[in-house]
Amino acid sequence: MAVPIPLLANSDFGSNVYRADVIEALDILPGNHFDLIVADPPYNYGIDFGNDSDKRNDAEYRAWTRNWVQKLVRISKPSASFYICIGWEYSGFYQQELEAAGLTILNRITWKRDKGRGASKNWKSNMEDIWFAVRDRKNYTFNLDAVKVRKAVIAPYRENGIPKDWTTDSEGKPFRMTHPSNIWTDLTVPFWSMRENTPHPTQKPEALAERIILASSNQGDRVLDLFSGSGTFSVVAKRLGREFTGIEMNPEYIRYALKRLAALEGG
Repeated sequence: MAVPIPLLANSDFGSNVYRADVIEALDILPGNHFDLIVADPPYNYGIDFGNDSDKRNDAEYRAWTRNWVQKLVRISKPSASFYICIGWEYSGFYQQELEAAGLTILNRITWKRDKGRGASKNWKSNMEDIWFAVRDRKNYTFNLDAVKVRKAVIAPYRENGIPKDWTTDSEGKPFRMTHPSNIWTDLTVPFWSMRENTPHPTQKPEALAERIILASSNQGDRVLDLFSGSGTFSVVAKRLGREFTGIEMNPEYIRYALKRLAALEGG
């Protein structure tokens, strides 16, 4: 079962998923502790997460968001990175609040997801934003080589007969490993067909979590997984050799997360 939140007062609490309200947890977590903080908060769409966390009016949602975002800096290391997931409706507001908290936004990532309902008088919404921010724009982790993407070379250019910045695979097809962009369309997968799928209604793919964790942390770093849900970021952090702390309110979702974590150990 999940470890009770009071143990977070002990800086030696270790990797686990904790049942707690995020705002209360942010007041208890040790300061200057985390290398990477990821958050997948409710988008205020009215989705049933087993409580009323996604059913606030506009003013309440904005006040609640401002409250927890302002608490992020204290618990993070000076070299920490932050990734905040959000729908387009409140994306601009999150940008404003992250900057007001003293963070420097380096990019807005647009992730193309597969889920999305059609609308009779509107375009289908099929994307989400992920804000990438840091405390110190001159001192933060970004492992470019770990997240380069394979791209087919349409016109393989040679210089003095030697391939320029490309190679061939086992089938002789030319390709290059190139810098990833802030438009993520290669991670799209039908929600119901993910190998790691659980009944959680807004679960993120492990491939998305892996890209973020590989880029912005190193082995042994401490990853904070806020609004952990079914534990995707915690699971991937553990698989990649990072310490992790997951914070989630719903005990059913925590059970999903603990089951996935146990599976990594053959449990």
